[in-house]
Amino acid sequence: MLIRSPKSWEIPTSAVTSASLYHDRPRRDFLRTLGLGLAGAALLRPSALLAATAGFPAKGNPLYPGSALKPTPEEYVTGYNNFYEFGTDKGDPKELANQGWKTDPWTIELAGLVRSPAKFDVNELVKKIGGIEERVYRHRCVEAWSMVIPWDGFALAKLVALADPKPEAKFLKLTSFNDPKSSIGQRDHNLNYPYVEGLRLDEATNELAFLATGVYGKPLPNQNGAPIRLVTPWKYGFKGIKSIVRIEFTATQPTNTWNIMAPSEYGFYANVNPTVDHPRWSQASERIIGGGIFSGRQATLMFNGYDKQVAGLYKGLDLAKNY
Repeated sequence: MLIRSPKSWEIPTSAVTSASLYHDRPRRDFLRTLGLGLAGAALLRPSALLAATAGFPAKGNPLYPGSALKPTPEEYVTGYNNFYEFGTDKGDPKELANQGWKTDPWTIELAGLVRSPAKFDVNELVKKIGGIEERVYRHRCVEAWSMVIPWDGFALAKLVALADPKPEAKFLKLTSFNDPKSSIGQRDHNLNYPYVEGLRLDEATNELAFLATGVYGKPLPNQNGAPIRLVTPWKYGFKGIKSIVRIEFTATQPTNTWNIMAPSEYGFYANVNPTVDHPRWSQASERIIGGGIFSGRQATLMFNGYDKQVAGLYKGLDLAKNY
C-alpha cells in the first residue's frame, strides 16, 4: 500500500470556509487619490467568450492533489478579481471583460534570447506542451486577502524548455494584451499599459511556477485572465499577469507595471513576506475570502507556505530590501 506524505504547502480542508464576501479596496482607493478613477460603462453583457479549450478535462497531478485542499467557492474566485484593464472594483472584471472582448483565437509569442522563437495559438501550445493538469494552490493578494484556487494548466518550465533559452538569458519579460477598444481601463490609463511582469529564469523553472488556462476544471473566464495567465503561488497576486501575449527572454531585469506605478510600494520580487509590511497595511495576517467581515483571518506564511520549494532561490538576498 502506497502512503504519501503531504507536501508542506498542502492546506488542510479546514483552511478555507465559505461565507459572505467582504470587499477590500485599498489599491482602488489609492488610484482614485491620484485622479485615476474608472469611467462608467453601460452595455448588456453577452455570454463569456472562452478560449484555450484544449486539454480538458485536465488530469490531476498526484504531487499537487486537490484532495488535500478545500478550494474557495467558485463564485468568489470568478467574481472577486483584480484585473485593472476592466476596472478597479472587484466586481468590474466579471461585468466588463465579458462585453464582447474576444480571447479566441489568441496568439502567444516566445521571443528574445532563445534558440526557438515562435508564435503559437494557445490551443496549439497546450497540445505541443503535452496537455494540462490540475494544481490547487494558495493565492495571496498584496492587499492582504487570500483564496485557495484549483488551476488547470502546465508548468512554466515546459514552455521555457520549448523556447530553449540561450546562456545569456537570465529573465523572462511577460507582456499582456493591449486593446483599448475592448478595455475600459486601458482607455482610462489607470495604469501604464500593456501590463508587464517579470521573473528570473530560475524562478520561472521552479516546480511551482505555472501557466493556467483553466480554473475549476473549465477554461479560464475572461475576468480571470483568459486564455492564459501566470501563477506563482509564493508571490503576491499582482505578479500573476493575465492574458499573456508575449514572453521575451532577456539578459536584464525587466521593470514591472506596479513597480513603475508605485516603486515604494511594489517591488520586482513580490514574494509573500509577513515581516515586510506594505506602506499602507500590515502583511502579518490575511483575510480569507469566504471568511466573513469579522472572522476568517489567519497568519500569513513566509513565501505563502511554499518556503521549502522556493527559499533556496533567494539565499543571500535581503528580502526586506528586495521586496
